[in-house]
Amino acid sequence: MTDNRIQKVLIVGGGTAGWMAAAAMARVLKNQYCEIQLIESDSIGTVGVGEATIPQIQLFNQMLGLDENEFLRKTFGTFKLGIQFDNWGQIGERYIHAFGGVGKDMEGVSFYHYWLKMFQLGEAPGLDQFTLNCLAAQQGRFMRPVDAGNSPLSDIAYAFHFDATLYAMFLRDYAIERGVQRREGKIIDVSLNNDNGFIESVALEDGDCLDADFFIDCSGFRGVLIDQALNTGYEDWSQWLPCDRAVAVPCSKVSEPTPFTRATAHKAGWQWRIPLQHRTGNGHVYCSQYISDDEATGTLLNNLDGEPLADPKLLRFTTGKRKHFWNKNCVALGLAGGFMEPLESTSIHLVQSGIAKLMSLFPNRNFDQEDIDEYNRQVDFEYDRIRDFLIAHYCITRRDDSDFWNYCRTMPIPETLQQKIAQFKKNGRIFRTNEELFNDLSWLEVMHGQGLRPRAYHPIVDTLSKDEIARRLDSIREVVQRSVEYMPTHQAFINDNCRAKSM
Repeated sequence: MTDNRIQKVLIVGGGTAGWMAAAAMARVLKNQYCEIQLIESDSIGTVGVGEATIPQIQLFNQMLGLDENEFLRKTFGTFKLGIQFDNWGQIGERYIHAFGGVGKDMEGVSFYHYWLKMFQLGEAPGLDQFTLNCLAAQQGRFMRPVDAGNSPLSDIAYAFHFDATLYAMFLRDYAIERGVQRREGKIIDVSLNNDNGFIESVALEDGDCLDADFFIDCSGFRGVLIDQALNTGYEDWSQWLPCDRAVAVPCSKVSEPTPFTRATAHKAGWQWRIPLQHRTGNGHVYCSQYISDDEATGTLLNNLDGEPLADPKLLRFTTGKRKHFWNKNCVALGLAGGFMEPLESTSIHLVQSGIAKLMSLFPNRNFDQEDIDEYNRQVDFEYDRIRDFLIAHYCITRRDDSDFWNYCRTMPIPETLQQKIAQFKKNGRIFRTNEELFNDLSWLEVMHGQGLRPRAYHPIVDTLSKDEIARRLDSIREVVQRSVEYMPTHQAFINDNCRAKSM
């Protein structure tokens, strides 16, 4: 019987995406199924895909068998309960998109419909009062979930902030220990098969030539394989996500790290704040049509907590995705596959998700088109639905203080997003389609947080009397508050479990 399995995988590019792919393949394939090689050049800087994550990264780290405390110590990591949004609905307003549950569902209907009825009557406090992660974030508290029965403390959803460069180095050591070969070098040419257009090899600046059966493009925005060699094409989303530049700078830490990311809207974009154990990461994402690079840099530097620790770094990008993430014998991951600004910390997740889908559809040397098409269909869906969620942050706003926000508030939006918003406006209904990444609670927190108010609520809510709903809401609120009071401070938890040794 002919051995048709993949003999060698070549990953082009290191950074977070490249070393995540290498680590996952080393774990799953165990370097016995096929040879795994990664090529990267120290002379080509990497573009970090972000220092903030969403809870799904725990699945990736668990799959690798990583010790969470060790990983956090090595990457100066902190914990993340959600994202605080300042000035998005209107200047001066603030809300938190928190991970995890909100309240407690009743009578087969989502909790937020009961809360919505009372809120519309002016008889319920803000949604944050029923959300453990919101209150804990506001009070600077954190703990991992414990076995506490029906308590919210049994189900605390969290993610991480970490130094993305150190995370890549951590995974590099992991992958190399498990047999992945690292090769230093810069690609100057790519050879294609004359008959089928597949990639056969890459030529390096030093004269060497590396061949493989299967190629993973993690070369960043350049897309050395997927774009420059295979001319796959790119779908531009700048009409919906108009920000096209970012300037980033770390600053000194001036206080205990908060267990949340902060996203502050400015007149032509927004600023991120990501607290690590040893410093704070900052960046200003903006649209160059409405603000100059110098003014955008000035806005960032004028809104730092501490002293800058480096010169600001400017990045240019076009939001969108490749027309095919898998083309012939090449799969693009990370920035090589597409880019959506880091508003909801999805960059690292999209790498993780792409790797998981690839391993479930891992090919042999036939490269069956049915599997390639299925991979592209799944990744397209995930990108499209995340795109809609990000657009919602821009179009659901009452800001009219700048040309940028006037454009965002009035721009045409995709039909899928139009439907989601229209349905929420009517009766507060939100439905998750085919396991899209963000669930109904995420959509609720953003849409309500930015000022969108439904005209009604789920009619089944009226099966309970107003007094009974009020009683249950008071009970839930009290349980959430007591649970938060039990939690230690974020800094105390870090000190007791995963404080970086060099601090």
